[in-house]
Amino acid sequence: MIIREKYLKQIRPFYESDLVKIITGIRRCGKSVILKTIYDELNHITSNTIYLDFEDADDLKKADSADLLLNYIEQNKKDGKCYIFLDEIQNVKEWAIAVRTLRLHNNSVFISGSNSKLLSKEFATELSGRYISFRIRPFVYREIVEYSNQIGRNFNVTDYLIWGGFPKRFDMKNDESTIRYLKDLEDTIVIKDLIKRYKIKKPDLFKKFVNFVLRNNSRILSARSIHKYLAGQGIECSSNTILGYMHYLKEAYVIDELPQYSTKVKRELSFNHKLYNSDVSFNSLKVDNNRYDFDHNLENIVYNELLYMGYDLKVFDNKGKEIDFIATKNGKKYLVQVAYSVVDEKAYKREFSAFSNLDNSNQKILITNDAIDYSTSTVRHIRLEDFLLMDEL
Repeated sequence: MIIREKYLKQIRPFYESDLVKIITGIRRCGKSVILKTIYDELNHITSNTIYLDFEDADDLKKADSADLLLNYIEQNKKDGKCYIFLDEIQNVKEWAIAVRTLRLHNNSVFISGSNSKLLSKEFATELSGRYISFRIRPFVYREIVEYSNQIGRNFNVTDYLIWGGFPKRFDMKNDESTIRYLKDLEDTIVIKDLIKRYKIKKPDLFKKFVNFVLRNNSRILSARSIHKYLAGQGIECSSNTILGYMHYLKEAYVIDELPQYSTKVKRELSFNHKLYNSDVSFNSLKVDNNRYDFDHNLENIVYNELLYMGYDLKVFDNKGKEIDFIATKNGKKYLVQVAYSVVDEKAYKREFSAFSNLDNSNQKILITNDAIDYSTSTVRHIRLEDFLLMDEL
């Protein structure tokens, strides 16, 4: 497996901190690999390390409750600072009690888990703010290239636009096994992590809601628009139910909400939000006859890539004309429009007109899958393949 240096650089400054280091993110995005990489790094410096994986039955038997975990650590740690790694911590009864105690006794504690509770208000309350979290995401394209070189295979941009970046799926031998793996993963997240955890009383309604939301990535959705769709299908549910369901998907890192940009902070609260899937495979699993949604998946990919580059993102409203992103980093702002292609004249006019009547104080960028350079005197065109290998705009 590759060394995901981008994340490690963020975490290393906290190796010695008494803050609990939470490695979090959607299921199967590579959290355990990050945790093991940190463990290996510290093992080169000290032998005072302990690693427990609570998905391993043997490790769980050693410490399946807070008391047993504290006893195990006390018996196995050495003098001086101990570096403790607890993977899938949610499987330990009253784990928060153990974690609170460990961080007070000259230990550096790292934890990860698949339970969405790991970043909920309950967790913040239990640790009284004495933690720092690092969200891990599925592979971006440059990580895919690195991993594919490592395993001697090739995955092109189109493959990425369809099947996304969940690390394990690159070990699958064909599309059939890839689809099966991704469907099983989605079922686990929706049924095991959400329906079971939140004791959802109408699982069929929840599944239809999830299918609609994941199929409509890179679009502005509201509780009202989702309610209207479900009502059109003869399904009745309240707006509060929809808002609750949306909250569950966000807590499990299945989707992200992106607000619209406004120079007036209070106005941002009144806008609907644009939704993006954590991985575009969630959209592709729902299409028929290979009619993949390249337009919206490409925008979703650009969203994930820009986040990886470190940009703060919002949707930009240019007097009723939507620009997909205003991307901010180190005080610089970029207006970024995304389209699969602008070869067609109508598409060309539509995408470029989004920038109309804007001055040149912020660089204007268009990202498409076209091979031809469509740059103008005021708009910089970036080919998708070039963008995917950039460190910054």
